[in-house]
Amino acid sequence: MTGAGARAAEYRIEDLSHASGATVRTIRAYQDRGLLPTPERRGRANVYRETHLARLRQIADLLDRGYTLASIKELLEAWDAGLGLGGVLGLVAEVHGPWTDEEADRISRRELDARFGGRQDDEAIAEAVELGVLERVPGRDDEFLVPSPQELAVAVELHGAGVPLAAISGHLRELRGQVEHIASRFLEFTTEHVFARYLGHRPPTDSDAAEAASLVRRLRPLAQQTVDAELARAMRTFATRHLDQHLGAADTTSAANATHPVLLPARTTRAVRRLVGAEHVAAFVAAATEREVQARTLDHLSGTPAKEGKINESP
Repeated sequence: MTGAGARAAEYRIEDLSHASGATVRTIRAYQDRGLLPTPERRGRANVYRETHLARLRQIADLLDRGYTLASIKELLEAWDAGLGLGGVLGLVAEVHGPWTDEEADRISRRELDARFGGRQDDEAIAEAVELGVLERVPGRDDEFLVPSPQELAVAVELHGAGVPLAAISGHLRELRGQVEHIASRFLEFTTEHVFARYLGHRPPTDSDAAEAASLVRRLRPLAQQTVDAELARAMRTFATRHLDQHLGAADTTSAANATHPVLLPARTTRAVRRLVGAEHVAAFVAAATEREVQARTLDHLSGTPAKEGKINESP
């Protein structure tokens, strides 16, 4: 129900639900949790105003950005206390924004089949959708959204070189887990040394959030630049080593110092990972092996009694 003339708009709860898109049950739940201002009681009905509608839209926007209701309550309380939300929302927008200059594209099913040899493979399509390499377009069974055309192009080149699609999918799953670990560590590193001073209190002040958003823009490319440089270095090192091994060009010194992969039971690897963390598994296994070798060497040496130089202790 809306007011007439110069009066501010007024809503019954059903009208507020229709205008905001939130259900009546949701509105009442928000009210019980203190997320909505108390409505005016008029007779047996509650009357809501534009402030309630604006607050519901604000809550919906924050939920879309990934905030929990508990966090939203803190932010709204800060807003009501006059601290402002501009900087916080700017920080959220910066983090949720694109982390690459690459633009998504679309591809038809016919073109997709043609790029992978012309054979229809519904199982491979389903796998690509599950991995997020392709996204289905609602209402269009013959068209897909491609979030990263570069990633799809890599798959096309690998398949053209003879790599089976199942192997490409398995490699992507493994690679994704490793990259996510790198991203997590970089985030922990920058949070500890950079962002902790801005985000140490909840919610952050408007100025601190704005400064943190500016830093996100500056630091965003650093992770990718570091990974690119380290990947190039590692690829050169391992490609040279593999080529030398296949051509038989490795000298005896490099062969003596070369490392060789050793398969461990999965339960052993999991136990070590829980003990020292995923990034230290290789170092821990190497150190434990070296320690065992040294211990056995010492045991062998100490187990050989000296037969000479005995001292006669009798008077």
